[in-house]
Parts: sequence; structure tokens; C-alpha cells
Amino acid sequence: MSKLFSKDSWSEILEALSSNWFRTVLTSFGVLWGIFILVILLAAGKGLENGVKQGFDGMATNSMFMWSQTASKPYKGLPKGRRYRFKIEDVEAIRQAIPNLRYISPRNQLGGFRGTNNVVRGLNTGAFNVYGDYPEFIEQQPMDITLGRFINYSDINEKRKVAVIGSAVRSELYEPGEEVLGSYIKINGVNFMVIGTYNKKSNDGDAEEGQKEIFVPFTAFSQAFNMGNRVGWMAITAEDNTTITELKDNIFDLMKSRHTIHPEDDRAIGHFDLYEEFSKINGLFVALNFVAYFVGILVLLSGIIGISNIMLIVVKERTKEIGIRRALGATPWSIRSQILLESIFLTIISGMAGIALASGLLALINNILDGMDTSDMMFLNPSVNIGVVLIALAILIISGLLAGLIPAQTAIKVKPVDALRTD
Repeated sequence: MSKLFSKDSWSEILEALSSNWFRTVLTSFGVLWGIFILVILLAAGKGLENGVKQGFDGMATNSMFMWSQTASKPYKGLPKGRRYRFKIEDVEAIRQAIPNLRYISPRNQLGGFRGTNNVVRGLNTGAFNVYGDYPEFIEQQPMDITLGRFINYSDINEKRKVAVIGSAVRSELYEPGEEVLGSYIKINGVNFMVIGTYNKKSNDGDAEEGQKEIFVPFTAFSQAFNMGNRVGWMAITAEDNTTITELKDNIFDLMKSRHTIHPEDDRAIGHFDLYEEFSKINGLFVALNFVAYFVGILVLLSGIIGISNIMLIVVKERTKEIGIRRALGATPWSIRSQILLESIFLTIISGMAGIALASGLLALINNILDGMDTSDMMFLNPSVNIGVVLIALAILIISGLLAGLIPAQTAIKVKPVDALRTD
């Protein structure tokens, strides 16, 4: 420990490394580049992760969407290929039978941008997705109400013909500055009063299409468009203490029982497990971090080999000096520690320069991104936290020890008599 804080030792280290400064700089560049690559790769992975997860911002990721399909197996006298539909009574049955569910939102839909014009206001027409929903749906999918309000349970109970429209719907059906709230739009020939407008982020990369939707109360939708008690599909969200992936098989079994579907007919119910997909994304970023560390450490290893080589050369050049010190009573440990300190010092200085360079580049990139609209970008705020810096520092210290180990062992094997004979 005393050697670590010895002024003479540090003077010797600086003199040894600066005696051929050009060689030292070139050799240390390998470590600088290795740690630079490591930090940049980790920051890029974090930026990609931030961008992808931005698309899920506000969304209840512990959710799944479930819809009825065609029975693929005959069961209890009913034929294969039978078509069935979920009913509104299924929602309450799920709520009663399956614990740990936060939201169950039945949904119906008509129209769409690929279909014919289904919405009219005055002389303006458009083709939009129209959804019959419950108030809970806004808790399951990110949506900013920019004017007015969303659907509430008074609308549901009284079957009010009211609508919440997207910003793209507003721009197509209304003139700039025209009053929207309280106005009427005609959906498939039925008048609905507009009570709110929204902006919504789209998770499929088509942000504009996410604004071309209209939400109306589920009950009014069913009444206006003769849906009866049918349900097109459901958005189901689990409580935080469990996952929808753990509960979905129980939900499927209940639906199969209620609709006389073969228990082993896995094709009869379609679903999209958002939690499962989100978990896969998290797993992908864990893998990307592993690759970043793996590649960065391999590049760093090449730099460490370079430092080890230069330390071997330094030991060779200082053979006579080492012999004199051994003859004057220097212990093998003092020789070894001196070489190790030189190696660690060179490695840490090179590595910290690499970290500083990477930090400067990341600051520049973030400064550029701050001046851009990143709401729909897949790359956001590339950065590394203090934990990564500490890990990098630990890697540098270990690398410095490894780089100096072989030269240090070589140094203490030098016999004083042989060293003094060296020209």
C-alpha cells in the first residue's frame, strides 16, 4: 500500500512510460478504442430500448386481446368448422371466475380506412375505424384526450350516441378552427354527438392511422348497428401481482366450456398476448447487452495484449536496472508491484480517455435528438448509467492486472548477476 502512494514510484512510472511516448500512445489506443466501443454499444442498445419502449408508454402491457375464431374439432355433436361469437355475458363470467384481473373491455368494430366511406359530416366523408368500447379501454391503450372527455359509464348505461374522434378524423371532417364539441357526425347513417378529441401513439409504426379512429359507447354501438349481445373481441388486463400469460389458459378453458368447444381445440380462440411479446422484447435487449459486452471486451482484449507486449519491452529495456535493484536488496514483490502499477496506470488512463470520448459523442447525439421530434422514433436518449461506468472501471483494473502479470513475472525471474552482464 505504501508503494501505491510513494512519490518516487509514481515518478518512476511516469518516466518509464514517457521515455518513448509515441510507442506508449499507440499501444494505449487499443484500450481506449476497446472501452469506447463498449460504452457506445451499450448506449446504442439503451437508446434502441428506450425508443421501442416509448411505443408502449402508457399502455397496459400486462394485457392480451382475445377473439373468437372457427372450431377446428367436432365436439358434443357440433361439427368442425362451426363459427361462434363471444357474448356480453362472457365478460361477466370471466370477471366472476378468473381472479386477479384488473380490466375486461369488450369491443366491437366496423369500417376502416381500407373500406368504403362510413362517416359523414355535411359534405365531408371519410372511411374510419369505429369502435364500441367501455370506459376502461383508455387505461389499456395510450391516448391523450385533447378536447372534451372520453366515454364514461353514464354514456354506457344510458346508451348515449356520443363519440370521441381522432385528430385525423377532425382534420378531414371539420374546417380549421371550427367548433367540434357538440357537433354531430353520421356513422353508417346514425347520428353521434362529438364529446371529445384525442391523439394516440401508434405501436405498429403508422402514427397517422392511429388518429383515424372513432370511439363510441359499447351499448350505443350495439343498439345502433344491430349487434345484439355480440362481442367482437376483448382487451383483458391482469393485476400487477400476476401476469396475463399465467391466466390466459384459464380464460380460454372457461370460454371453451361456455361455447361448447373441444377442450383441446387451440385454434378456436385467437389471441395476442402483449405481455408475452413485451417480455420477448426485454429478453432481446438483455441479449443485445450481452453482445455489447462480449464485442467490447474482445476489442478491449486486443488492447490489453498490446499493453502486455509494451510492458515486456519495457522490462527488457530495464533489465540492468532491475538487476541493480535486486542486487541492492529489492524484493521480488517490490519489482512485481512496480510493473503491475505501471500496467494498471497505463490501462486506466487509456480507458478513462475512451470513456470521456464516448461520453462526449453521446452528449452530442443527445443534443441533436433533443432538437427533433422523437415521439415516433425507434431510438431515444442513448446513455449509460453510473453502474456501467463502474463496471468499465472494474474491467480496466482487472485488464491492467492481466496485462502486467506476465511482464511482472518475467521481471522477477531476472537474476541479478545475469542482469548486470547485460549491455
